[in-house]
Amino acid sequence: MNRSWSSLRARLVSTSTSTSHTSSRVRLSSVVFFASTGVLVSSYLLWPSKYRGSPTFTHKPMSPNYFIPATVSDISQTGPDLAVLTLTLPHDAHSTTDDASSLEPIWSIFVKDDDIQVERPYTPLHGVDENGNIKLWVKRYQRGEVGRWLHSKRTGDTVEIRGPLKTFPFHQGKWDEIVMISGGTGFSPFHQLLFRQLLPLQDKPVDDDTRFTLLHASRSPAELPPSPILQPLIDFAGAHPDHLRVRLFVDSDAQARVPESIARSLHVGRIDKCSIAHALGLSDGRCSWTSWINSFWTKGRSRGGDEDIRKKNILVLVCGPEPMVAAIAGPYGKNYSQGKVGGVLAELGFMAGQVWKL
Repeated sequence: MNRSWSSLRARLVSTSTSTSHTSSRVRLSSVVFFASTGVLVSSYLLWPSKYRGSPTFTHKPMSPNYFIPATVSDISQTGPDLAVLTLTLPHDAHSTTDDASSLEPIWSIFVKDDDIQVERPYTPLHGVDENGNIKLWVKRYQRGEVGRWLHSKRTGDTVEIRGPLKTFPFHQGKWDEIVMISGGTGFSPFHQLLFRQLLPLQDKPVDDDTRFTLLHASRSPAELPPSPILQPLIDFAGAHPDHLRVRLFVDSDAQARVPESIARSLHVGRIDKCSIAHALGLSDGRCSWTSWINSFWTKGRSRGGDEDIRKKNILVLVCGPEPMVAAIAGPYGKNYSQGKVGGVLAELGFMAGQVWKL
């Protein structure tokens, strides 16, 4: 499960003043962008939804305004209380959905537990393919009604969904670097983004100069994203290190059984200030010299760690369990709005307009 959400002055006389004002304009533009978009997204997705209790139609395209049926066509257990469910839309639903297979990331759908009439948002791993399939990576939580309900489904069962609903306003080329920090199934929106923006270019030149970095945390290797989903990202990062880097974190490596290529990106420990600073090429006095030497990121290129992070065109996306989001980026605001930037990212100098909590 995952949540999602919020988003020039006159000519200058000297070069230094121009650079300073340009940086300020970029920051101001980002703040306005995030603030205005955040209000819209939050009010649409996170406040009580006017679409609860919406009717179900069987011969219409996908829409946020009503539910349509989808058939559970495959269930694959991927770890403890984790499964990938494939939902297949009726032909007349996906074939008439405007550009369903080319929807811009990042977007989600609502799934309704029709036993207790509760809906929850989930982010498809890929989107909608040409056959109308939607893949969801779902964790079963003890207190998660819809997650437990989905795990009880069998092949051939029907569930009701509505959407798509935009959960982050991604714009290609807007940022020089995008750092994605995820925990558990919070990986899904970032996979959707990378699947759309980078993976189709596996054997082609990458025109976009945006650099993506994925820091993902799981409790154990068994709870990492499934290998068929994760391996293409590892392969792309190996072939295009200037465009994608992947680092995986686990609390414990006990009984680790992962492919060697994935194991090379694996680190025992949690995503903390030190690991984020390394990913961004920033110096951090709290990181020991030994950790710098042993760090995975010492294999990457340096990117000017002395530069003020507030002047860099960097976006940090965070998605995962609430305690993790709060520790890294500060808690959500009221009604799961963006709230203030806090936690580790605030300590590193990030400000509103540079951080988005999904």
